Amino acid sequence: MLVDVTIKLKRGVTDPEGENTKKALTLLGFKNVQSVGVMKTFRIEMDCGDEAEAVKQAEEMCRRLLANPVIHEYEIKVVRG
Repeated sequence: MLVDVTIKLKRGVTDPEGENTKKALTLLGFKNVQSVGVMKTFRIEMDCGDEAEAVKQAEEMCRRLLANPVIHEYEIKVVRG
């Protein structure tokens, strides 16, 4: 089972890396960039019997390690069963 877990900052949380990237793009002449947000995607391959179990395990991974529930939200997508 192949699962993508995308972690991003919650709305309202400052994204200094995204802001610096936007600033750099503007300096490079990309004046039409309105905002930049940084996300991280983990592609996790696991040996699971079904998609529901893979999603359940990925959610547990997010709770225990991958995401900080105070500042992050996450999305789990099964890429290949």
